[in-house]
Order: sequence, then structure tokens, then C-alpha cells
Amino acid sequence: MTRRVLSGAAIFDGARLHEGKALVVENERVVALVPEASAPEGERVDLPGGIVAPGLLDLQVNGGGGIMLGEMPSVDGIRRICRAHSALGSTGVMPTLITDRPEITRAVLAAGREAAEAGVEGFLGLHLEGPHLDQRRKGAHDPSLIRPMEDADLSLLVAAARDLPALLVTLAPEAVGLRQIEALAQAGIIVSLGHTDCGFADARDAFNAGARAVTHLFNAMSPLGHREPGLVGAALDSGAVAAGIIADGVHVRPEVLRIAFAAKRAASDTVFLVTDAMAVAGTTRDRFGLGGREVLRRDGRLALADGTLAGADCTLPACIGLLHDRCDLPVEAALRLATRNPAALLGIERGRGVLSAGARADLVLLDEAFRCVRVWRGGRLEEEATAAR
Repeated sequence: MTRRVLSGAAIFDGARLHEGKALVVENERVVALVPEASAPEGERVDLPGGIVAPGLLDLQVNGGGGIMLGEMPSVDGIRRICRAHSALGSTGVMPTLITDRPEITRAVLAAGREAAEAGVEGFLGLHLEGPHLDQRRKGAHDPSLIRPMEDADLSLLVAAARDLPALLVTLAPEAVGLRQIEALAQAGIIVSLGHTDCGFADARDAFNAGARAVTHLFNAMSPLGHREPGLVGAALDSGAVAAGIIADGVHVRPEVLRIAFAAKRAASDTVFLVTDAMAVAGTTRDRFGLGGREVLRRDGRLALADGTLAGADCTLPACIGLLHDRCDLPVEAALRLATRNPAALLGIERGRGVLSAGARADLVLLDEAFRCVRVWRGGRLEEEATAAR
């Protein structure tokens, strides 16, 4: 049994930033947050300033470490993606399958079950983004694979949800009936609206049926209009609906991010950051394949040959920094978007995304520029000097 005492940095506990405190960790769990002067005996970890925060949580990572989940739909693929993002500061992720063939979906769900049974570190569950979307808002998804939800699809998802830590499904109301949304929600699946051209009324109906999140707000959805508010308007108008946002400065302008945070009350638990990361995350590669098409990595963008954005080239620490530096979001509010808020959507905020007694001691150290410089899992140092953008 090793007790570690971390001090020398500000400590963010998931709600507030503390100065002059020490974090006590034992048996892979947080024991207490105490004044530095009264810290107990233990292995001292003297930090060079910066901020210690709970390990960041990312609910939308399509790939990482050189692979896409759909290319390697196995427990080894899930483990590889989780490891790649841990080195970037995200100690908990939901590997995400974008629209693919039914057999790949089944393989990914089977791999998720195996990963849960094996206790793969960092695995929070699965996110299926498609194939039940609207072709008018397909983005980089393969239009030939987009299709309505059938009874067999519903049964498959409901059965998978029983064996996974969490299952998040992005769908379009145009492709899925309200009774199907209700059945998914009753099975404990987090239903998120995305890649949809639905109007305000249809979005509201889907929320009332059980959908409780929106995938990468503003992107691949009906926009906010002054007569037809669309899905964006429905999401911003509903305080109970959670909204994921890609805050890389490419997918959404900083000025629009400020508007969204004001509307959604960012200090609450209804906004969370996602990276929408792809295979190149955690690598120096400048291109990768996506369904037989080439995606190029240039100047902080990932795009197909026609310019269509295909995921994002960012990290959660970089997104936090952008929100603070360019959107004037307070540090505590920005940090909540990648810690407590996604944990609250998954219902795991007692054990992850916070640094309260009993929580798992997954930690990140961010420097003054919000770059991730150290990562701990269960209180054990895992990575140092991780590349930051």
C-alpha cells in the first residue's frame, strides 16, 4: 500500500480550483484534499506549478494511435485507442464507431463487451455515431451505409447495453421513430441527436421521448434560424439536454462558442467537450484512410479531398486552453467541461471527473498554457511530456 501526497500545483476537484492544498492518494483512490502544511506522511510528489485536475473524459474518439475503431474492431483495438488518448490527457474515453457495415457494428459491440470484462483501462463504454442518420447532414459519413433503424438494430443495441459500462448512440429523428428512441432510452442507452436536418418541433419530440444529448453541437445539424430554430435552437433552449462541442476553433468559431455557453449555462453540467479524434491522434501521421477515402491532416484540420471536415485534430487540454484564452471562460468552468460534466452524463460523477474522497485517482497535470505534461492512473505516474497542440 503506497500513500502519495501531491503538492506544488493548484488542484481542481471537479468544481473548484484550490491553492495551497495537497492531494492525498492511496490504493488507487483519492483519500483527501488537505492544506499542504497538514499533509500526512507518504511519498511526496513535488510538482512544478500548473494545475492538477481529474483525468479528462472524452465521449467521442473515433480512433487514435494510428487506427480507427472500425478498422480494428477488437479488444486490442479498443485498448490501443484508450492508451493513445491517455497519453494526451484523456484517461477515460468512449471509442466511437462512425457509420459502418452491420457486421462491423456487431464486431465493435462484441469487442466492447470483451473490453469491459477485461477491465481495459480508460474504457468508459462505446459510442455509435450512425448509421441511422440523415443523408442531408452526412458530413464525412459514407452515404451508402446510412439507413433507417430496423427492429433488428434496436434489439441488438438493447442487448449490448446490458453488458457495456455505457452505450451512447447518435441518431437522426428522421431515421429513427419516437417509439424506438423511447425503447433505447428505457434500456439505459444515452440517445444523442446528430447528423440531422430535423426542425425544432421534431427535436423537442425526440427529447420528450428520451433523447438527452446532442452530438457536436452546430456541426452536421439544422442551424439556428429566427423562424425555424432547428436542432441548434432546441438544444440551446433546453437546459436539461447535454451538448457535446468540438472547441478546436475550426468546427465552431470562438464567438459562437461564447453564445452557446451563455445559453447553456456552462457552469452547469449540460455542456461537455469532445475531440471527435481520428486515427492520427497521438501520432505524427499526416493522413489516414476513411472508408476508402483519404483524409489529410493540415494546419490543425482533418479533411477529405473536397474540403469536408472529417473529425478533428485537437486534444482536450488544447480545447480547454482555447475556451479560456479566446472565449474568456473561467478556468474552473472550462475544466468542468472535460471532467465532471461528461461524467455526469454517464452517471459516474462520484468516481470519475472529480477529486473527492473515494474517486479513482486518475490525474493530469496541465501547465500554464494548458498543455498536458503528466498523467497518473490510479495515482501512478504513467506519461510525461505528452505532445500538446
